[in-house]
Amino acid sequence: MEMSSERLVPAAPQAVWDALNAPETLRSCIAGCEKIELVGPDQYDVAMSIKIGPVSARFKGKMSLNDIVAPDSYSILFEGQGGMAGFAKGSAAVQLVPQEGDAGTLLKYQVQAQVGGKLAQLGSRLIDSSAKKMADDFFARFVALFAPAPVAPDAPEDDGATALAGGDAGVVKNLWARMTK
Repeated sequence: MEMSSERLVPAAPQAVWDALNAPETLRSCIAGCEKIELVGPDQYDVAMSIKIGPVSARFKGKMSLNDIVAPDSYSILFEGQGGMAGFAKGSAAVQLVPQEGDAGTLLKYQVQAQVGGKLAQLGSRLIDSSAKKMADDFFARFVALFAPAPVAPDAPEDDGATALAGGDAGVVKNLWARMTK
């Protein structure tokens, strides 16, 4: 399976980079993700539950970040075992491209993955559409982190945090709110 896309994230590249490298943020954005735990330099243990067609499984695996050029790009290597459901392994290339002015950051990605076992028997069309839905769900949640924080009707418009955070105060508040739930 191969998949590539790009998404505009309404935040500065450094804020997007920080969110992409925060395990708790990723856990909250990935549907079915139970655990992303740092176990070594740029090495993570991952656990997640997925359902693709009639196959449901809990995958445990490893993920590593490589070729890191902060805050511009990195590659991800991953592999997971889902018991009787099979396995998944692959790689992803992630690139952050600053946009003109304060237009945000273009997040580009390319994924290559292989599946085996019962998952492979489902057929590439079902696997591809499920992977696309998972990616769309992730990015909907991820981009929502950067939406402006709602302002209470009787709260002041700006409490000064915007200037202190370089215009990304809403991002910091949204990340903190999600991480402390």
